[in-house]
Order: sequence, then C-alpha cells, then structure tokens
Amino acid sequence: MPAIPSLGGLRGRGNKAAVPVRPVPVPLSAYVVDCAVYVGGERLPGRWTHSEAIKEVRKRHEGFVWIGLHEPDAQQIQGVADTFGLHELAVEDALEAHQRPKLERYDDTLFLVVKTVRYVEHESPTTANEIVETGELMVFLGRDFVITVRHGNHSGLARLRRELDEDSERLLLGPSAVVHAITDHVVDHYLDVTGRIENDIDVMEAQVFAPRSQVSAEQIYLMKREVLELRRAVMPLATPIQRLAEGYTRLVPDDVRSYFRDVADHLTTVSERVAAFDELLSTLVDATVAKISLQQNTDMRKITSWAAIITVPTMIAGIYGMNFDYLPELHWKFGYPLVISVILAICLLLYRIFRKNGWL
Repeated sequence: MPAIPSLGGLRGRGNKAAVPVRPVPVPLSAYVVDCAVYVGGERLPGRWTHSEAIKEVRKRHEGFVWIGLHEPDAQQIQGVADTFGLHELAVEDALEAHQRPKLERYDDTLFLVVKTVRYVEHESPTTANEIVETGELMVFLGRDFVITVRHGNHSGLARLRRELDEDSERLLLGPSAVVHAITDHVVDHYLDVTGRIENDIDVMEAQVFAPRSQVSAEQIYLMKREVLELRRAVMPLATPIQRLAEGYTRLVPDDVRSYFRDVADHLTTVSERVAAFDELLSTLVDATVAKISLQQNTDMRKITSWAAIITVPTMIAGIYGMNFDYLPELHWKFGYPLVISVILAICLLLYRIFRKNGWL
C-alpha cells in the first residue's frame, strides 16, 4: 500500500514559497491483524508489538509468538523480517499474491504457502460468472514464532485464533500446532467448497440431459474454469502436507505430525473430488455438443423436407412458365384446377412421408 500523504499536500503562506510536506509512512500496526504471546498454552494479556513479543518469549525461554499480517508492503514487512531473521527470498514471496502452494526451508525457518478458497453465492450455476474465489496465506514457522501473511479478504483467521485461545492443550504443542490448525482450517474449507460445487454440477447435469434444455457449452466451460482454479489451489498442496506429516523438519514434533496425516487424508479426498469434477464436466461438454449436433441434424431434416415440398410447385410453375405456344392443357379450361390439384396432392404426399419418417 502506498504511503498516505498528509492533508494539504503543499503548504504556504503569503508570497513565501510552498514547503513540500513529506508523506507520512503507514505504521506496521496498520497491517498487523493480531500479535499474541502464548506461554504454557495460555495467551498472555495485553497488546504487544512484534519486537516486544519475541523479547518476552525469549526472556522466558518458553512459549511462542503468533503474528498475523494482512497484505503488508515491503517497508512494513521488512521490520518483522529483521526482528525474526526471515530469509529475504521468503519475504519476497510473501509480498507476492500469486504463489503456488509450496513448502520451503530456510535455515531454521519453514515457509509455507497455501491457497484459500471461497464459494461465491449465485442464483444458478447455469448463469453464474464466478463460483470460486481464491486468496493466499503464507506462513513462517520458527522455533518460537508463527507469522501469517494473508492476501485476500476472505481468508481471515480470527475465528480460528479464538478457537485456539480456548484450547490450551493444542497450544502446548508449540507453534507447529498453529500451522496444523491453519492447514486443517483451509482444507476444511476445501471440503465445504467442493461439496457445494458438486451440488452445482448435479444441477447442471440434470439440465443438460433434460429435454429442450438451454444449457450452453460455454457455461460448462466456465464451470470447468472454476474447477481448474480450485484444482490449482488443491493439488500442489499435497506434497507440502505430506512432507510435514513425514518429519521433513524438526520444527514439527512427532505429536503434531500425526495431525498432519489427518489433514493429508482430507486433502486426498478433496483432490479426488476435484479430479472427478473435471472428468464429469468433460463428459457434460461432450453430451452438450452431441445434443447440439443432434438438434442441428433435426433442424436440417426439417429444412430439407420443406425445401423438397416447395420444389414441387416451383418445378411445375417453371414448366408452365415457358414461352411455348403448344403445351399440354395450355388452352384447356380445366388445366389450371388440374395443375393446382396435382401440386397439392404431391405436396400432401411428401408431407405425410416426411412426417411418418420423423423429419417433420
């Protein structure tokens, strides 16, 4: 976020030259959602700055700090990075809002990126322009701290933090327990979103196979695009979660690794659902294209049938429109009624034949 200039911009009095006013930098506190110190599984009372919090923990030689940031800029996050010794490459990634889910180790710090998802409410999946909205959540895990950096407005952790504040047994496991709670929270949202998308796909499937339905292939492709966005959030996360469950680092003790195995199982369920969605939507696209082709064939048969019927009077009228003096029945007073009768009889016969064959 750019620095906020002071009111007035340039100030001057009388004929004196205007004095430029330097912009006031936005303090780090504007980006800090919460900063808490946990000791013995309990949250210490009071408000803490990031430097005061880590000093308190290291003075006690126990506990950890949990700092939550929301879309900080380079200047604000650099203060936290200097205090906690975060690697510059990880800090650079934390500032970007377009990272793939991954897990990286920098010295004694882990850097985890997860994608958050939100289901966008809509009236009908056949008319919606957006179904899934994604955000990002970056997590720095150290021996005595957890730092979360959020991008997006739907990935808040306030409710999760309140739940953890009331669960001292989990907090006693250390900062890795917070990382597990975050990943479990994100994957649970995956399950919820996939369940609601499944309902949308069921509605779309029923309409595709309904007679005279109006679902277009374009709308199904839009749903495939949304599922693809969900797939990009879910699939790459499997490897980081598996690493955390298998002892990738000493920062995650054995007691917490077992919890990550449960998260990995849930993530596998989500991945299988997303893969099934993609296959089903591909089938719906094929069915829709086949349905359109069938409808076009039906229309072409109708057009061809009417064209054949219209050809009869056109051909007869063309024959009797020739400029010859001697044509059969040309001067016969019953010639006109006879020709009209023949035309109607032939057209009626063709109509009944096409109707019987299902062309009309």
